[in-house]
Amino acid sequence: MFIFVIFMNMFINKFISDIKLELAKELPSYDAHQRMMPSTRVTDMLTAKISNATIRSSVLILLYPKDEKLNTVFIKRQEYNGVHSGQFAFPGGKYEKNDLNLINTALREANEEIGIEIKSVEILGQLSELYIPPSNFLVLPIVAYMPSPPLFILNNKEVNKIIEVSLSELLSPENVSENEFIGFGNKRIVAPCYDLNNHKIWGATAMIISELIEIIHKIHN
Repeated sequence: MFIFVIFMNMFINKFISDIKLELAKELPSYDAHQRMMPSTRVTDMLTAKISNATIRSSVLILLYPKDEKLNTVFIKRQEYNGVHSGQFAFPGGKYEKNDLNLINTALREANEEIGIEIKSVEILGQLSELYIPPSNFLVLPIVAYMPSPPLFILNNKEVNKIIEVSLSELLSPENVSENEFIGFGNKRIVAPCYDLNNHKIWGATAMIISELIEIIHKIHN
């Protein structure tokens, strides 16, 4: 058992080192995003553009070991009168004037929403910024690592539930499907999604996951 633990730690440390190097290279961006793009995305992009009114924001893709696997965490947002009501997402939110940068935004929001201990987080890099036309958000995904499982503290005002998912689940083609969703304003949207722990994750979050998966595939290849 002791030897197994050492082996797993070596594997995880190597993987984290590799993904950090890969994130510093040119990112797949749109090519990866389009694989999980909702049916309405192209039309939305034609009618909505990034401007001074666009809201800068970031999310935290936190990797950590648990049950002898690398995991990440998603939140289900509470219901509210807004575009992303009740949706699954990475923890995160909009940039505030007291934030030093968008990395600080992602860490602060993850701490506020699910109690992530900021001082234990190592920043590995970032994925491509993604514009979300329905909410006019420009999102920067920050990839980070914690050497041990987080102790989650749920903020019930903002978060309905927490979902932990292993990277092996994210990488499984069997967990990709296409479904119809009800978007903001009761708009019916057909979109590819990830079916993770019986929860369907679609839209911008699915597009971010797609780019993360492509980065991981580059490491393995």
